[in-house]
Amino acid sequence: MGGCVSRNSRSFGGKRTRKTFSDQVTAFQHSSSAPNRIFANGKSRSSCIYTQQGRKGINQDAMIVWEDFMADDVTFCGVFDGHGPHGHLVARKVRDTLPVKLFSYLDSYESKKNRSATCICGNVDSGLDGGDGEEEKPELLWREAFLKSYKAMDKELKSHPNLDCFCSGSTAVTIVKQGSNLFVGSIGDSRAIMASKDINDSLVAVQLTVDLKPDLPKAERIKKCRGRVFALQDEPEVHRVWLPFDDAPGLAMARAFGDFCLKEYGVISIPEVSHRILTERDQFIVLASDGIWDVLSNEQVIEIVSSAPTRASAARLLVDSAAREWKSKYPTSKMDDCAVVCLFLDGKMDSESDNEEHGFSSTLQSNAGESDDGQNPEPYLQRNATVRSSEEHSGGLIREQNDIVLETKGETSLGVSEDQNWSGLEGVTRVNSLVQLPRFSEEQPRT
Repeated sequence: MGGCVSRNSRSFGGKRTRKTFSDQVTAFQHSSSAPNRIFANGKSRSSCIYTQQGRKGINQDAMIVWEDFMADDVTFCGVFDGHGPHGHLVARKVRDTLPVKLFSYLDSYESKKNRSATCICGNVDSGLDGGDGEEEKPELLWREAFLKSYKAMDKELKSHPNLDCFCSGSTAVTIVKQGSNLFVGSIGDSRAIMASKDINDSLVAVQLTVDLKPDLPKAERIKKCRGRVFALQDEPEVHRVWLPFDDAPGLAMARAFGDFCLKEYGVISIPEVSHRILTERDQFIVLASDGIWDVLSNEQVIEIVSSAPTRASAARLLVDSAAREWKSKYPTSKMDDCAVVCLFLDGKMDSESDNEEHGFSSTLQSNAGESDDGQNPEPYLQRNATVRSSEEHSGGLIREQNDIVLETKGETSLGVSEDQNWSGLEGVTRVNSLVQLPRFSEEQPRT
């Protein structure tokens, strides 16, 4: 089943090499692009991605698919939704840096084993030997890798000399597929779902993550840390995080990268991590920012992607459908940014003729010459509107939602109960994620 990555035999881009992980990490850290990595609108061997700017200003969403991530059967995918004055920069920084940190952690782990053929990608038959001589399960290694990488990412943002993340931040929903193993890590309200066939061969939506909102039981730590959680009168369904001494910033999520003005008051960047074994009934995975989930249910998303004329067009079709729903459901609201990653689990895409007929390139999309937004700018859109339209404050964007851990067939997986639909519908997240920036006086200095 799963393969392993060793110093002697594993490869990048399908070619055998004797380069160590350290060699690869160093190369990626000093290169603006890596093999088989896309983050602009387009497609790869097994996925398609698409983002569209909303009506609130600059596109603060970012996305990535990195095939042959550490070996020829490993794929990394992520969607990041920025918020705040510098949210677009935070989202792109996380997109570019987080996978490298994940890679680096596994490199460090391998180096500590001090042997020539250490398996780190989860082969049950050739698993890792723990320090106590027992086999270490791959899900435990990957869980630790996600936790350490997210922690290191947030630490780097805090100390970054040119990126102010005090009142800006980003969500993250990330997956690593290695053979039949699927590992998921997420913070904030960007969501991952999977389409799977039931006993009648009908596609059903399986939610892989839960939107992490401040009113969840797990978020009680915010109140214990002197943070305040309450909803405004004109949006009673949207719970927000407020400073103890100021009605700001009103962050609509319990976990995020950045947002350091709230980190000592209970907002954290620790991801919810889950693992599941994929089966032949599992068809595709969709990662998206809340611009999609605000107006489309999980079931609608599965139906739209599965009915796309070509797989390469699925992500764009989903964004176009969300745009129409925004106009229909919320004609007086500004459409949010949308970013979508569709990963097809059989590893197949369309034929050359199908792609050309529908106007999609048949080659791996190049990121050269891409704008910072990952797309061509739309000239008719206005400046970034990072606060609620009814107020005249300068501010930023974020969101919120829920989390539950389920035990399924002996495997730990993050999901939701069958009788609950943890969606961001009914206007829960169509407002901006921050109400306003905090005002720090001499009595309450910024620390």
